[in-house]
Amino acid sequence: MKGMDGNEQPLTAWVYGQEHSAGSARGPRPGRSYVELTGGPLDGLLLDVTGWTREEIDTGVCLQTERGQFGPGGRAMYDPRPGHLGHYDWSGDTP
Repeated sequence: MKGMDGNEQPLTAWVYGQEHSAGSARGPRPGRSYVELTGGPLDGLLLDVTGWTREEIDTGVCLQTERGQFGPGGRAMYDPRPGHLGHYDWSGDTP
């Protein structure tokens, strides 16, 4: 499975937003594009960016998580890593 940067993605990684009850369906699927979340509360998860425009990808994301500084309802912010299309780096948490 290839990420946006053309490198192989680990097949054991979990994808952000997939239900815990989905069992083995939590991993990446063929034909989809992913970026790896690095650092912060979602470290190591993949984010499915299939169908996103370049502008959307370059903007970064603010993802809901219960694992961050603000607990349930809080969000973790991730920004694209300059020069590395397949990675978003954690930039902090927000309520």
